[in-house]
Amino acid sequence: MPGVLTALRGRIALAAVRRTLPRRLTADPLGELPDGLHAVIVGAGSPLPDPRRGQPCVAVQAGRRLFIVDAGEGAAETLNALQVPAGRVEALLLTHFHSDHIGGLGSLAIQRWAGSQAATPLRVLGPPGTERIVAGYNEAFALDSGYRVAHHGEATLPPSGAGMSAEPFAAPEPEAPVTVLQDGELTITAFRVVHTPADPAVGFRFDYRGRSLVISGDTSSVPEITRMAQGVDLLIHDALSRPLLKLVEDASRKAGFTGRAKIFSDLPDYHASPEEAADAASAAGVKALVITHIVPPLPMRALEGPFLGAAPERFGGPLWLAQDGDLFSLPAGGTAVDRKRLG
Repeated sequence: MPGVLTALRGRIALAAVRRTLPRRLTADPLGELPDGLHAVIVGAGSPLPDPRRGQPCVAVQAGRRLFIVDAGEGAAETLNALQVPAGRVEALLLTHFHSDHIGGLGSLAIQRWAGSQAATPLRVLGPPGTERIVAGYNEAFALDSGYRVAHHGEATLPPSGAGMSAEPFAAPEPEAPVTVLQDGELTITAFRVVHTPADPAVGFRFDYRGRSLVISGDTSSVPEITRMAQGVDLLIHDALSRPLLKLVEDASRKAGFTGRAKIFSDLPDYHASPEEAADAASAAGVKALVITHIVPPLPMRALEGPFLGAAPERFGGPLWLAQDGDLFSLPAGGTAVDRKRLG
């Protein structure tokens, strides 16, 4: 009898897959969105293992143009799970070169190449040092790319589309942002943040058809965030809870993990707190604030209140703690900041 039930369940599962797979393969939830700016939180976590939040990555759609800001390990896989087609990615923007922001570049480049039969490499825009990252990945994946072309053929995987091409821009100075892309109604601006010793480190501002958003990258509390986020619709800001991290540090030291405790004690040096992110958003007159790059991980939702601390009292607008799959929409011609879930 168990064998009969197993066979029956298998037939039902195959029938369901036959029915739903074509629709899933052609799905593009971002393609159905109204004209405007849209941001998908692909990874809201950090280098610390977190089953609920992946490593940092944000997808930004301006009109029909899709950009990725940072690509931590697993970014391509999460994009696929959210049914966001990697083949539509026009360019990748890097804020800095910590492992949790670049660990998924190779997979993302492959998925874009295979997903669109791209004839040109994935463009990677970032501060000086981007060329080293891209060269390293291209070398590491060179044999893999060759195998795939040999297996599937040049018509399916054009060799010219493999890998990435680096487009480093000059490191911005404080109060001197750098325009990294200006095309029609879309402008992408890079600005300097402080994440020492990771230097240079930048954030990005996107402006499109009267809507705007800022992604802080990883940074301590700096005036440049307030300056660059003046009046924007949405600020996506990294944050670290010092009280919760101190609990992890103390527990590590008590357990005898002195090296790990030292690392945890160092982290507050170069990340803002939720309260500091809220202060920046309030001073800038931001319409809505999203807290991401959650450190430490929150194993239960009941810890979200302690993580945010006094941030809700210090920023009067909508404030969200990011989760993978959050979609924030800023339709052109309006003022709304809408949030829903993908996946």
